[in-house]
Amino acid sequence: MYPEDLKYTSEHEWVRTPGHVADSVRIGITDYAQDALGDIVYVSLPEVGQSVDAGGACGELESTKSVSDVYAPIAGEVVARNEALEATPELVNSDPYGEGWLFELRPADPASVAALLDAAGYQATLD
Repeated sequence: MYPEDLKYTSEHEWVRTPGHVADSVRIGITDYAQDALGDIVYVSLPEVGQSVDAGGACGELESTKSVSDVYAPIAGEVVARNEALEATPELVNSDPYGEGWLFELRPADPASVAALLDAAGYQATLD
């Protein structure tokens, strides 16, 4: 149900380590989270160059139902943000693991990614 190549947090964020960029990770929200939020109408993302703390709020997703914080799954520096979401925030709903990604981080401690939940561990938090 959840992609096996990702790591997850209990706050419903995912982390992908792209094969071509070893020093950064891509972050988004899970299908479960986008479904619970409903139709996303606005996305607020951290700025490039901003440092974030693991577990700290660093953005917001506004839906027709509510506003929800986005949390940094690991500590690091923001190196990219998905600017396409400014014009098309609904990508978070339609493609949460692809075009709906949120931002990229350069981890303060690359080993911190390994400490996150795997797909089975994340699924267990939902059961």
